[in-house]
Amino acid sequence: MMNRFKFVWRLLPLLGMLALVLTGCGDPTLSALTPRGPVARDQLFMVQFSLGIMIFVLVIVFAIYFYVLIRFRKRKGDDSIPKQVEGNHVLEIIWTVVPIVLLLIIAVPTVSYTFKHSKDYSQDKNSIHIKVTGHQFWWQFQYKDYDINTANDVVIPAGKRIAFEINSADVNHSFWVPSLGGKIDANPGDKDINPLWYIADQPGIYQGKCAELCGASHALMDFKVKAVSQADFDAWIKQKKAPLAAVPTDAVKGEQIFKDNCLSCHAIESNGPGFGPNLNGFADRTKVASVLVHNDANLIKWISNPNDVKPGALMPQVLDKDTNAPLSQDKIKEIVKYLDTLK
Repeated sequence: MMNRFKFVWRLLPLLGMLALVLTGCGDPTLSALTPRGPVARDQLFMVQFSLGIMIFVLVIVFAIYFYVLIRFRKRKGDDSIPKQVEGNHVLEIIWTVVPIVLLLIIAVPTVSYTFKHSKDYSQDKNSIHIKVTGHQFWWQFQYKDYDINTANDVVIPAGKRIAFEINSADVNHSFWVPSLGGKIDANPGDKDINPLWYIADQPGIYQGKCAELCGASHALMDFKVKAVSQADFDAWIKQKKAPLAAVPTDAVKGEQIFKDNCLSCHAIESNGPGFGPNLNGFADRTKVASVLVHNDANLIKWISNPNDVKPGALMPQVLDKDTNAPLSQDKIKEIVKYLDTLK
């Protein structure tokens, strides 16, 4: 027993140091402990409020435990049998009523925030309405008010309510932007839509994640919420709605290869449908497939074999329509040159 106590005592400094080091880990734009919107602040308050009550109960219980342990300990030379009692009705009532009262105290804000955060704003004229569809392994965003589609990057005006409609095109996913609010399931089926709303306090980048195991590349199913000023949001919408710019001469060959081999899945118009991610404005994105740094080398790597980057992804290796063999590196480089013009 003594040896075990010494082992635990020696282990405590190591655990303390480890806890201290780990507190510095993580992305501040991907943390529920750094709220950047009213939903996230309410939820953090509930965490802190519940934790405070639990710590209060823990302190009281341990205080009584140590008092009884010391006050009624067996003393040297005292071999008498303690007085046998069957209980104290007053104490029994107290330790029954107090937990009920504490649960009711926690229940009041919990129920209030549950109804507040689950309110459906899909018909609210003052909100921005975005339909979110989870795919293996990317996110599709459809701006219902503007007839615009984007993939993995969603732009919103800061200070304005965003009404999301969440569902899935394949398996169960879970939509979560920790800095802006809690998560909600994305279930397959056109009629199985879950409402969710966020408000971003100020412009900034907020990272999002899929929070439900959905396949081999679940951990790589990232997305980004970019909050901007209302003026910048309006300019972004205008830019998205504008006609596509003429393709530079040196990218015409890549455009034709793209149309022959990729256009059946990927649209380049902002309102274009497609089985795969919409590529309008692709050259302005900071990530390839939401996980690789956006550069030509990573883009070539992704097009050459998507499953090397995201195992289980539904995007197949691109086959040349003329030869039915994987696209040659030369043709892939021409496609990359064309994609670099989609700004």
